[in-house]
Parts: sequence; C-alpha cells; structure tokens
Amino acid sequence: MITRDVLRLGMLGCTAGNGHPYSWSAIFNGYDRERMTRECPFPGIPQYLNQQPPETLRIPDARVTHIHCAGDGGFTAEHVAACSHIPRVVDDPAAMLGAVDAVIVATDIGGEHVERARPFIEAGVPVFIDKPLTDNAADLRTVIAWAEAGKPFMSSSCMRYAKEFLPYRLSTRELGDLRFVSITTPKSWERYGIHALEAIYPILGPGFQSARNTGTAERNVVHLTHRAGVDAVVVASADMCGAFGCLQLCGTAGAAHAVFRDTFSAFKAQLAAFVDYLRTGVHPFPFAETVELMRLVIAGIASREAGGQVRHLDDLPG
Repeated sequence: MITRDVLRLGMLGCTAGNGHPYSWSAIFNGYDRERMTRECPFPGIPQYLNQQPPETLRIPDARVTHIHCAGDGGFTAEHVAACSHIPRVVDDPAAMLGAVDAVIVATDIGGEHVERARPFIEAGVPVFIDKPLTDNAADLRTVIAWAEAGKPFMSSSCMRYAKEFLPYRLSTRELGDLRFVSITTPKSWERYGIHALEAIYPILGPGFQSARNTGTAERNVVHLTHRAGVDAVVVASADMCGAFGCLQLCGTAGAAHAVFRDTFSAFKAQLAAFVDYLRTGVHPFPFAETVELMRLVIAGIASREAGGQVRHLDDLPG
C-alpha cells in the first residue's frame, strides 16, 4: 500500500503497432494537444484523446515521471515524453529504481514480459504488465512463482473494463442459460487473443476446459469449452480491424449483441484499477483468473501448432 500523495510511475516499452506509452501517459499527465495530433504515429490516439473534456481526462494523484523505450515500435522515449509531458527520459530502466513508486510495462508481446518486469519484481516495485501477461508455459510458471512469493504485480486487458459489456458482466439472467458465445478481434492470437478472452471471461466466469484452434497464424478460429455447458468461439484475424470486439451471447431464453467502441474509457478504468491496487494493496480480481486466461492463450497457440488438436487446460501450469 503506497501513501504518497502523488504516485510516481515509470513507463516502459516500445513495440510495433502499440501506442500505449503515448495514450496511457496522457491519461495520467495530460498531453500536448497540438503536437500529439500532428506527430503521434498512432492517429487513433489523438482522435479519442481530443474528444475528452480536459477536466475528466486524467487520473488524479498519479503521474508518469520516467520513461524508457526499448523495442521495435519505431518511436522514441523522447518523443513520447514531449507529447505526454513526461519529465524524465532514462537510458536504462534500472535508473527508475528508487525514483518511482510503480512501473507500467506497456508492451503486448507476452514472451518479453518476464524479462522486462524482472528487475522491478525482484526489487519489490509494483508492476502493471500489459496483456497478455505471458504466452508460454515456462514464463507462466515464473509469474505463478512470483505471485506465490507475494510479489506485487497485476495484468489485464482493457476489455475487462469495456463499458459496452458491463450489463452482461452484471447479469445474463434474461438470456437464460448461455449456450454459445462468440467474439472477434483483429491482429494475432498471441497479442490480441487476450482482448477477446478477457471480454468474455467476466461474463462466463472460471471453468474453461479446452481450446481447439483450427485456423492459421493470420486467421485464428478458436473453439473453447466451458464447464457451464457453453461453447465459445474467438476469431482473431490479422486485418479484421473493422470488427474489434463484436460480442454475441446466445442463451436458452434470449440473445444479445454488443460492440466495443470506447477505447479511452476502457483504458482509463484499467489504469485506475492499477492505481487503486497501489493504494489499497487489494487486487481488483483474483490472480487465478489471469492464470486461467494465460492458459487459454497458450492452449490456443499449442492447438494451432498441432494442426488443430484439442488442448486441455489441465495439462498446463496453474
């Protein structure tokens, strides 16, 4: 539990196609509207930031004070700092130790996350790790060991907080017993499958049993089974950017459809949950849920690589 009046956050990461260092830093710090609009390499970011009233843009009592960018994202820490009012750029992430209260690993390649987070985890610095937490069994064992040792970290997709899906997270009683659920996402299963999975997980709850990916690396079609008698299909197709977060729920008494649209509110709620965790020391949801979600990600990869064979979650760590 951190009691400092204004939390000092470090921002890490730079991966292709991921502009979180720009947008997430702006949600804490505000931003240079003219420069962000003109120069941000991710046009969608200033588009949704500019729609927000200045008085409700920022999360209070926390600021990104340090940034380090390493990766193939094609942007620099200096540019993010200029756009999102970050006062200090560091050449080595270790320079943040002792200077920040927590760190955000703002990258979406699960296979890199353990090593990006390790220096801070081992030093006892709380870390938020972007989705997916990991994408392989060896690293999943590592993060489970960290959790069992009481290391302070959390990870989630913003889709857990999507306001469009909130009514169905609260209740699906009017739909009867759910029998079929589907959801779509662009990009890869490895990087974006977790968005789709974490959108449906708070609706269905724990109890996923197996995954079968009959698609390809570019067009993943993943059939999941759940102990509640629900079949779920997640489609992650590389160029399907026009259908991000199309949710369908089919039950014995009715059906419903919802589409994810408000990126900003989901990001802000996700980051606010991390700040609440830093203030209270209480996780916003059980770590066991994250473990089950990572097992689904890993099972989907393993099934595809095995030519579409079913992979059971019980055969994975956790």
